[in-house]
Amino acid sequence: MTAAARFPRKVALAAGGTGGHMFPAQALARELLARGVEVMLITDRRGGGFGPDLPQVETYRIPAGAMAGAGIGKKLKSAVQLALGYLQARGHLKRAGAEVVVGFGGYPSVPSVLAGAHRGLRVVLHEQNSIIGRANRLLASRAAVIATSFDRVEGISDSDRAKLRITGNPVRPAIAASGNRPYAVPGENDKLRLLVVGGSQGAKVFNDVVPAAIARLPEDLRRRLVVNQQVPGQAVDAVAALYDGCGVTHDLAPFFDDVPERLAAAHLVISRAGASTVAELAAAGRPAVMVPLPSATDDHQTGNAQALVEVGGGWLMPQSGLDAESLCDRLASLLSSPALLTRAASCARAAAHLNAASDLADLVCSLDDGNGERLTGAPDTKKEAAA
Repeated sequence: MTAAARFPRKVALAAGGTGGHMFPAQALARELLARGVEVMLITDRRGGGFGPDLPQVETYRIPAGAMAGAGIGKKLKSAVQLALGYLQARGHLKRAGAEVVVGFGGYPSVPSVLAGAHRGLRVVLHEQNSIIGRANRLLASRAAVIATSFDRVEGISDSDRAKLRITGNPVRPAIAASGNRPYAVPGENDKLRLLVVGGSQGAKVFNDVVPAAIARLPEDLRRRLVVNQQVPGQAVDAVAALYDGCGVTHDLAPFFDDVPERLAAAHLVISRAGASTVAELAAAGRPAVMVPLPSATDDHQTGNAQALVEVGGGWLMPQSGLDAESLCDRLASLLSSPALLTRAASCARAAAHLNAASDLADLVCSLDDGNGERLTGAPDTKKEAAA
């Protein structure tokens, strides 16, 4: 940080209510609080806030309708909600005395960031995905700097590319700590631990395809397997019966509250490819077979997965071609090759941005971009001194 920089007194975080937006916002909040900066959060009614872990962060909920949708009625309703959200966010920012607003994407970030920009606050955006989201795309022209999670980000206009700074996507401290545990290379007779997770929305396709694929594996592999699988909905008993039928040890639940521990113990992961998931796989240094969510906006999960595949940290299997036979072949090949798994684990860990929260906080707290150039929209300290 240069001598001209100073910490803002209060920072407003604007984020959608899903984990993909909330996890990095929470990580930044922790880092800012540790630096003595006050933090407030603006989200919508879906957003649960940061909970009891960060009680000092005031949470404000505003209306925020999706900007896309069919029918003139829905579009008009969304426009009204966005307008109300803008007015409420503007009032919250004024009363709180925020100096910087940080947008993490999601529709609730739009009225808050616009309100901050119109009040003359410095705007920082954080983009979690390899393809810029629609909210951040709309707000990019207002930003002084855009922090990115991947080396390449698509969908950003040429005029905004100079604002890009790579920080990575902050992950939960427990996940980051799991990466400090060396990858446990499985011996010839050791247990093989497979973790199957579907992200915050689950992945029902895994309920059928994964057990069916495992049932086709050679008996010697099935005897060594221990499957930990997140099973969304009410299907735990049905999926358990499938594993019992092929003699595979399993631990199933709709939700795991100890994912960091299970991730650290895993030899291989099967997962979606949301931004937080890919960042956590890299931070933990665990190899994965990634099946992107087909309905993800702009197919951004495929881009996220490809980024990890390109550095050798995992494998991509589109859901359109996912069946028991193809997944069985992939699992048999990987589980039979400890050297291949170990190399992928090392490549994944090497791709991690382990200081993402700190680097993002540096951008938020600094008046320059790290290259000696004063950021557009940053207060001019020389003018302040003269005033």
